[in-house]
Amino acid sequence: MPELPEVETTRRGILDAVQNHRVLNVQVHERRLRWPVPAELAQMQGQRVTDITRRGKYLLLHTGAGTALVHLGMSGSLRLVSPGTPRKTHDHVELMLDSGLVLRLHDPRRFGCFLWLTTPPDEHPLLADLGPEPLEDGFDGGWLHRLSHGRSAPVKNFIMDSHVVVGVGNIYANEALFRAGIHPLRAAGRISAARYDSLAQAIRDILTYAIGRGGTTLRDFVNTQGEPGYFQLELDAYGRGGEPCHRCLRPMKEVRLGGRSTVFCTQCQH
Repeated sequence: MPELPEVETTRRGILDAVQNHRVLNVQVHERRLRWPVPAELAQMQGQRVTDITRRGKYLLLHTGAGTALVHLGMSGSLRLVSPGTPRKTHDHVELMLDSGLVLRLHDPRRFGCFLWLTTPPDEHPLLADLGPEPLEDGFDGGWLHRLSHGRSAPVKNFIMDSHVVVGVGNIYANEALFRAGIHPLRAAGRISAARYDSLAQAIRDILTYAIGRGGTTLRDFVNTQGEPGYFQLELDAYGRGGEPCHRCLRPMKEVRLGGRSTVFCTQCQH
C-alpha cells in the first residue's frame, strides 16, 4: 500500500502540472472503488485547481467549487499522460487539464477513492479524527509520551494508529523502531519520554529521507511518471527477517503482529 512518502511523492509529482490549471473534462470509467465515485465529481469540470495538499495518506485537490479527496488504496497511482495515451484497463478516473495533460487514477484492486467534498475537508469523517502530521509542528516525543500513558498495546501498533499520528505505515514503523533501538513488542506505556523523543525523531528522519528517495516500491507503487521508489534498497528492518542486522550482524527476527510482518533485532532493540 502506498504510505505517506509515496503519497507525498505523488503530490509533488503532479503539483506543477495540475496546480493553477483548469479541469476541462471529468471522465469516470469505473465508479465502484472502495467508496463509489460520486456523480457530483462532475462539478469539478470547469474549475481551476488552486492547490494540492496531503492529509495523512489522502490527497486533496482544491478548487473554488469543492475539493476532490483521493486515496490510492492498496495499489493505486496518479499518472500524468498525454491525451492520446491509450487508457489501461484499471484507469478509472480521468481529469483532462487545460495544460494538455490528463491526470489518471490507476487502481487495479479498486481499494482507493475519488470523492467530491463541498464542505471543509477537515470536517469529513475520513479526516476529522486524524492525528498530527509527523513532519509538522504538533508531533514530537512529548506528544507520543502523553498519549501512551496506560497503554499496553505494542509500541509498533501505537505509532501505526492514525489517531496518534498519521502516515506511519508498516514499512516505516519497522524502520523507525530499528533506528530508535526500541523493541516493537514493548508496551507503549512502558517507554520513557527520552526514548519517545528518539522515536519521534527517527520517524521524522525516516519519512523525510524516504520522500527524498521517491518512496518505497515493494509491489505496485510507481510515481506519476511510472517510475519506482528507491528507498527499498536501503531498508534496515522491513523484509530482512533472518538476514544479518546492519549493526550487530545477528540474524533479524521476524514475527506477525496485528497481521503484519514485524522485523527487529533482539540485540539492538529493547
